[in-house]
Amino acid sequence: MPHEGAGRGGEAQRSARETAAQMEPTRWLLEHEHLLPRAGDALDVACGRGRNALWLAGRGLRTRALDRDAAAVEFLGREAARRRAPVVAEVANLESDGVAFGADAYDVIVVVHYLHRPLFPALKAALRPGGLLVYETFTRGQEERGHPRNPAFLLEHGELRELVQPLEIVVEREGDFDGKLLASVIARRS
Repeated sequence: MPHEGAGRGGEAQRSARETAAQMEPTRWLLEHEHLLPRAGDALDVACGRGRNALWLAGRGLRTRALDRDAAAVEFLGREAARRRAPVVAEVANLESDGVAFGADAYDVIVVVHYLHRPLFPALKAALRPGGLLVYETFTRGQEERGHPRNPAFLLEHGELRELVQPLEIVVEREGDFDGKLLASVIARRS
């Protein structure tokens, strides 16, 4: 007969696996890592708990990560310190007026599962010449599958291509991927 609490080990292992899976970078980054520089500066916008920021830092990029969720940013800061990863995690209201990320400041900017259309000029301005914008978020129709439901957070068909102009589109996709309706792009500043 198992002793009291024997099931906790299995629950802890399952929880650890789930947490590890949640910390995997987005597949869009992994599939296109050959396009990314091995050194330089990166920005992860709406970083959450930092799965993409930590991955970028692990590749050798000095990474700044921004999110409005203080608990997520605190978690990322602790995890970056534990890994000795070059990540600066900051709480930021990305939807306030006048958000700027600096001019010609980053070699890579990553935005995943977040949409605030007024940020696009600041994102493009923050890219260095030759820098890459890696963007992936939900499209119309996703509301029927779950979150997000608010139309303000869903792209129209072909809209991402328009939002990143005049950047040069290196690779893009739009459709059903991993059970989500997504638009994804990697675009380069000339």
